[in-house]
Amino acid sequence: MRCPFCGNEETQVKDSRPAEDGLAIRRRRFCQPCGNRFTTFERVQLRDLTIVKTDGRRVPFDRDKLSRSIRIAMRKRPFDEDRIERIVNGIQRRLETETEAEIPSRRVGEIVMDTLKGVDQVAYVRFASVYQNFSEARDFQAFLGALDKS
Repeated sequence: MRCPFCGNEETQVKDSRPAEDGLAIRRRRFCQPCGNRFTTFERVQLRDLTIVKTDGRRVPFDRDKLSRSIRIAMRKRPFDEDRIERIVNGIQRRLETETEAEIPSRRVGEIVMDTLKGVDQVAYVRFASVYQNFSEARDFQAFLGALDKS
C-alpha cells in the first residue's frame, strides 16, 4: 500500500481488525521513511457495477460518491459514523445483488430514497430535494404533501 504522505510503496501493517459489522477490515499502517501513520479499509466487492447516467454515459460505480451524498443528507442528524457506514454498505449490497451489472442512475436514486425514508425523514427530504431537483418552495410543499398522504 502506497503511503499517502510520501508515496513510499512499502508500508507496514501495525494493526488489523474487523470494521463495519465484519463487512470490512480496518488496517492501521505505518510508513517508516516519513514516520506517518494512516488507516486503510478493505471491503468485499461482489461484482463491478456500472451506472448508466440519464444522458446514456456509463461510469463505474463510485462508493465514495454515494457515501458523500448520504453524509450530506444526514448532516447534523443524530447518527454516528458507524450507522452511516452501515447504511452505505446496505445500499451497496442491494445494488450488487441487482440482476444487471449496469444499473440506471434513477434506480440508484430510488434505492437511496427508499432507504433514507425508513431511516430519517429529514435526510429523506434533503436527498429528495437534490435528487428530484427542487427549484422552488412549492416543490417542497408538493413533496411534503405527498409524504403526508403516504
